[in-house]
Amino acid sequence: MNLFSFTGNLGKDAEVKHTASGTALCEFSVAVKSGYGDKEKTNWVRCVMFGKKAEGQLPQYLRKGTQVAVSGELELQEWEGANGKGAALAVTVQNIDLIGGKQDGQQQYAPQQQAPQQAPQMAPQQPMQQAPQQPQYAPQQAPAYGQPQNNGYAQAQGGVNQMPNPNDPPF
Repeated sequence: MNLFSFTGNLGKDAEVKHTASGTALCEFSVAVKSGYGDKEKTNWVRCVMFGKKAEGQLPQYLRKGTQVAVSGELELQEWEGANGKGAALAVTVQNIDLIGGKQDGQQQYAPQQQAPQQAPQMAPQQPMQQAPQQPQYAPQQAPAYGQPQNNGYAQAQGGVNQMPNPNDPPF
């Protein structure tokens, strides 16, 4: 499996083009730093997205300096031109995430905002009706000493104030 993942900053704004067959493609370059101190080095990776990813809203956020995390299929592209031979790393993007703003305190790109549209008028909502509340029972005072207690079984048991026997049939 050929999967290359990296993070870096865009070197220039993304460009959206179309192939001869009409397929959209979005190209951009990402600077990937490696090493540290005076041995720090920057490698440039050419990135290409095809199809719906290139046609959508994402390219408008891919501006110079934006930090991104990219994963995709890595390929070494070689060519020969008037100036001699050349080679460059290229990635066919499968996933891309915007992970940060521009460096050096530059303002992050914000797409042009459209004038706010008024929300459709809705009929005023009726206040919610409250569910009927259960009656509140006040605690009963304890009967005086020697008085029979009414614990709810007196009426069911024919006026006898005693707890039902668990061994009795339930009828």
